[in-house]
Amino acid sequence: MNRNEIISGIRAALPTLLSALPFGILLGAVSANMGLSIGEILLMNMTIYAGASQLVGIELFQHNVAPWVVVMSIVAVNFRHILYSAAIGSHIEHFKSRQKIAAFFLLVDPQFAESVKRSESGTRLTFTWYMAFGLTFYVTWQITAVLGAIFGKFVGDPRALGLDVLLTVYFLGLVLGFRNKANWLPTVIASGIVATIAYHFIGSPWHVSIGALAGIAVASALPLKPTSDPATAPEAA
Repeated sequence: MNRNEIISGIRAALPTLLSALPFGILLGAVSANMGLSIGEILLMNMTIYAGASQLVGIELFQHNVAPWVVVMSIVAVNFRHILYSAAIGSHIEHFKSRQKIAAFFLLVDPQFAESVKRSESGTRLTFTWYMAFGLTFYVTWQITAVLGAIFGKFVGDPRALGLDVLLTVYFLGLVLGFRNKANWLPTVIASGIVATIAYHFIGSPWHVSIGALAGIAVASALPLKPTSDPATAPEAA
């Protein structure tokens, strides 16, 4: 096991953690205020490990809706992970089968973004680096959720303080990280417009998947922009 790869993976995770940790604390606080015990919060975090869909599930649990509605809503929000796994497949094709299983479990938004950036920069995406990044994020996510559950009760409803905007800021940061990719702007605009329309006419959380599909359609229809700079060729690809 390469020590340098472990250190590199941990270092790569640290900047992303700064934006994600407040969201983990928010999740823990909201969960505790809705009646979940610390054990239940930790179990949910360790098994689902999906952030946004956990908030959706908690909201639906509170309103005592049918279990199948909860499951389908979580699937709708997590549909992007299917896209992530398809997109990252070529970058981890050298992983062994059991390594891919572990890799896909840890494939959350920051893991996908940073892994693709590393691979497209010309640096080999090793399993050691991938797991160092992923486990750093995974373990810290559990800790922050528990801290949010413990101290959230002293704050009250964190959404009343406007802390739920952290989710929007978090995803916006991930999207902006790909702003140098070909056809980034029209793809983002199409996704945003269609998701907004779907939110008003169909409702949440389905607008997430519908917006994602619209972005895929636009990206597929647009030709890749040619590049004459060899240094940027991996990004354009």
